[in-house]
Amino acid sequence: MCFLKWGGCHNGALPMIDKSFASAEAALADIPDGATIMIGGFGNAGMPAALIDALIAQGARSLTIVNNNAGNGDTGLAALIAAKRVRKIFCSFPRQADSWHFDRAYRAGEIELELVPQGTLAERIRAAGAGIGAFYTPTAYGTLLAEGKETRRIGERDYVLEYPIHADYALIKADRADRWGNLAYRKTARNFAPIMASAARCTVVQVREIAQLGALDPETIVTPGIFVKRVVRIGSSLRKAA
Repeated sequence: MCFLKWGGCHNGALPMIDKSFASAEAALADIPDGATIMIGGFGNAGMPAALIDALIAQGARSLTIVNNNAGNGDTGLAALIAAKRVRKIFCSFPRQADSWHFDRAYRAGEIELELVPQGTLAERIRAAGAGIGAFYTPTAYGTLLAEGKETRRIGERDYVLEYPIHADYALIKADRADRWGNLAYRKTARNFAPIMASAARCTVVQVREIAQLGALDPETIVTPGIFVKRVVRIGSSLRKAA
């Protein structure tokens, strides 16, 4: 559930909506076993490391994860996989030199992989947030990734039908937020976060700073607060580099 702090509404004043949480643990306390969770980041850029650590401590199991990668090294998403909390993962780039936890789990049959081309992954997430029922893309036509999927010839090209990816939760990282959940990002740390925020029922964001209302330049707000349920400020000593 989302906690809103309601102030007085005398004389037509707006209610005091406050989406800030005291800790990452409190913000993730209600995630159940079997949840589908989108995790932002492109490698370590924009990865919500503090939220992932809190999810590991929280203990939810049999999770379906949607992420561009399948973890790096021994931290973040890799640590979640190493803890055997992930049942299935949607990603576009599951293997690299330091993805040993995913590699071990996949070879042992402990984790299911749905490999999705990167552009298709982004569009499937975006389609969920935009209310699009399905879309055709030429990407992956004639390959193993198109097996069992509907195809169609449109004009002079062949296309594959793809469906949106919805999530119960999205865990993302932004640079700054206000208590209404409006978000501004830092450079490439933005990557998948805006579309994931719109595609999940409950978006939880870790930020460097929670600014006063009106302090964020409207031109820098990429994700409006309507897509955000919970915001957690993570101290600089605990944050990973973007």
